[in-house]
Amino acid sequence: MVTRQDCITLDQRDGLAEYRHKFTLPEGEIYLDGNSLGAMPSHLPARIQEVVAKEWGNGLIRSWNDAGWIHVPKRVAAKVARLIGANPDEVMVADSTSVNLYKALAAAARMNPGRKVILTELDNFPTDLYIAQGVAELFGLEIRYVESKPEAVLAALDDSICLTMLTHVNYRTGAIYPMAEITAKAHQVGALMVWDLAHSAGAVEVDLNGANADMAVGCGYKYLNGGPGAPSFIYVAERHHQKMRQPLSGWHGHARPFEFVLDYQPADGMDRMQCGTPPLISMLGLDAALDVFDGVDMHALRIKSMALGDLFIKLVDEKLPEYDFGLASPRDSAVRGSQVSLTHAQGYAIVQALIARGITGDFRMPNILRFGFTPLYVRYVDVYDTVQALAEIMISDEWNQAHFLAKKAVT
Repeated sequence: MVTRQDCITLDQRDGLAEYRHKFTLPEGEIYLDGNSLGAMPSHLPARIQEVVAKEWGNGLIRSWNDAGWIHVPKRVAAKVARLIGANPDEVMVADSTSVNLYKALAAAARMNPGRKVILTELDNFPTDLYIAQGVAELFGLEIRYVESKPEAVLAALDDSICLTMLTHVNYRTGAIYPMAEITAKAHQVGALMVWDLAHSAGAVEVDLNGANADMAVGCGYKYLNGGPGAPSFIYVAERHHQKMRQPLSGWHGHARPFEFVLDYQPADGMDRMQCGTPPLISMLGLDAALDVFDGVDMHALRIKSMALGDLFIKLVDEKLPEYDFGLASPRDSAVRGSQVSLTHAQGYAIVQALIARGITGDFRMPNILRFGFTPLYVRYVDVYDTVQALAEIMISDEWNQAHFLAKKAVT
């Protein structure tokens, strides 16, 4: 049996323990929802204050030049590139994940004319499916949905596929798709491969270039800790840069944006993936947030991520065998992202009871309790205390109260 002292000892030996102090967390809070919204880096408020009071307040429009605002998207992109196995000139930070996914899917459809099918999975994140539906309508394509298993995707890849769109780590279960294997099969049949890294970037090792991926997108506010609504990123392999044409031809994607000519002429490389004026305050927040990864070995981060998940599952097995919890995530940490999902018929109320105790996870329909393990600030003892609290909530029926059962607007 694992004891609390065992977990304290693991924390004392943790090579990443020092990074927890780089985040602002409420006293006594156990925060296991970094897979939805990352915790705030402690230096971020001062940086945002500087941006607002000095660069905007005093510098005004001069800060586009004097503070280098015009170069911020590329600077932030270079920081993201290191975390996803890309070259700096293959990444751009701009807009939201949904907008960037629209750009990627439309560009891929244009690059692969004559093919009529977008292949994706039934359990992909809904916004990805909705964006794909809009692109399919625009280009006269069909969407083919398959079961959310690697073998189902691989079996469905044939010469009718224009592009395949998958989320690397499933948002409900945390299951990881084999990126290199699926990308290779897509290329064998002449399809392009688009990956969503929303639940990967900053939490698991990603090697887009090693996998020979074509395009990818991901958000800045989960494991990258950029704050609510932080800008997202888009990746396009360098080999596609001259052919890619994204549909949102805004002035910041123009070859000469300040010449104000009549016709659109796309910029070289990833600059053409920009659209309108970037959201500078939030982008500079993401820029500062990414500094917490300075000196972080992504392999060491991944090892801790797997260990936290394994510990959680082991403790659930030990402490909750009689309370009808199921394991929705893979038991094998090698194919599991930085989260563990349980199932329970009363999952929503149980999560609310945990939150009332200062332990934040989240719920996804119909019965998923999600627990995200951000290795830079989640401790082993946090995992122990969470499962202990779950056991107490189930033993006492604490969850069975009207205010826990009533659904809130955001779950």
